[in-house]
Amino acid sequence: MSAGLILLLLLMGAFGGFAAGMLGIGGGMILVPFITMIFTAQGFAPHAIIHMAVATSLGVIMFTSVSSVRAHHQHGAVLWSVAALLAPGILLGAWCGPWIAKQMSSAGQALLFAVFLTISATQILFGKKAAASTSQDDAAAAHLPGRSAMFGTGMLIGVISGLVGAGGGFLSVPFLMRRGVRIQNAVATSAALGFPIALSGTLSNIYYGWQVPDLPPYALGFVYVPALAVMALASVSMAPFGARAAHRLPVQTLKKIFAVMLYCLAAYMLYKALN
Repeated sequence: MSAGLILLLLLMGAFGGFAAGMLGIGGGMILVPFITMIFTAQGFAPHAIIHMAVATSLGVIMFTSVSSVRAHHQHGAVLWSVAALLAPGILLGAWCGPWIAKQMSSAGQALLFAVFLTISATQILFGKKAAASTSQDDAAAAHLPGRSAMFGTGMLIGVISGLVGAGGGFLSVPFLMRRGVRIQNAVATSAALGFPIALSGTLSNIYYGWQVPDLPPYALGFVYVPALAVMALASVSMAPFGARAAHRLPVQTLKKIFAVMLYCLAAYMLYKALN
């Protein structure tokens, strides 16, 4: 890779890591469109570009989530009991998501991503605030469904996250807030859920992409290892700063900026789907 490409990947990883830490969105909503642009410019096989962008994004999230959740845990904000209820379904769903994506055309996957970018941006921009709970680490304050419903919810989050290469925050944060979890706890718990999503989704993308023809050198299945390594380094470094911002700063203005950016990226992915 050229020095210019490495610098660009470092900047992307840093921005994605900050967004993951601050908003609990895993960074994939931002990374996938930019990775798609880069892989297109690099002349990768068109049929594999979206799959590789999604897979590489999930690989980055696997590292980012560890750094992000550590910072949130230091604030006592992660509801581990809630994460444990959602994780089994998430692991299964995130494995199935890449298999479903493999059955889709690149245009179909780009269109799907554009839809979820739009949904995610709208949630960030217009989502309602949850009422504050009385305790940061008391999951009993939330009105959660039973174990079976939590497994099903986790599986749905995992499938969609595996399809679009995201950490699941665009689904898990609104779900938890609607159940009475305050936003800081919802973001922190979503960060914890990012690891099982990314781990299962990355392994699935390696498995289902193993025999796909015309992948570039240094690709591990659908995961492009050089881009993953560079972005993960920057993302892990910046995720704790995003997590601190979520606890120390009024983030409404930054949320609006991110939402506008997601709308622009949705427009790009729609263009990619139609061309």
